[in-house]
Amino acid sequence: MSDKSPATPVDFWFDPLCPWAWMTSRWVLEVQKQRDLDVRWHLMSLAVLNEDKLDELPAEYREMLEVKAWGPVRVVIAAQEEHGPQVLGDLYTALGTRIHNQDEGPGKETVAAALKDVGLPESLMDHWDSTPYEPQLRASHKEGIEKVGQEVGTPVIAVPGPDGEEIAFFGPVVTPAPQGEEAVRLWDGTLAVASVPGFYEIKRTRTKGPDFSNL
Repeated sequence: MSDKSPATPVDFWFDPLCPWAWMTSRWVLEVQKQRDLDVRWHLMSLAVLNEDKLDELPAEYREMLEVKAWGPVRVVIAAQEEHGPQVLGDLYTALGTRIHNQDEGPGKETVAAALKDVGLPESLMDHWDSTPYEPQLRASHKEGIEKVGQEVGTPVIAVPGPDGEEIAFFGPVVTPAPQGEEAVRLWDGTLAVASVPGFYEIKRTRTKGPDFSNL
């Protein structure tokens, strides 16, 4: 019988278009190299999150949500439903690398190439314009966003707290993603802060964030 403690489950909700979620996800994977984490990926949708408030958004961001945000998440939810949730981690890495690191943008060619990168069938692109899995997409989004509230976005992370109760939070927003010991320090600090029942928000202004121009 092994005395090894089970890996800590980390549930991570993402939209492949979001550069903030992408950097936070790379941070979590860096922590996983040094801590025993079982990262479980889930889909959120910025299009779903903002569909009732498009008129309140800047024109450029509204266009991105209406035109570019639906196709990728439809394909990703189809991949999950037809090939299992275990494909999401590698598919997210392939998508994020192309969309964010290589500035290819979130178009059809990029998503099709990412599917090929991880050995998933090109036929999943048939879901680009519509998918019968939209209820599953909305359910996954709802599960994540209800843990933190409607006024935030991606990513959402949920982990077990010290007393066994779930801790869930938006972010942290990081740029660039911390590496090595710095990544672990941020992990421990984030969990410590988020585990305080009365904690609400910590924030500071930065002069430079990720580039949204390629989306």
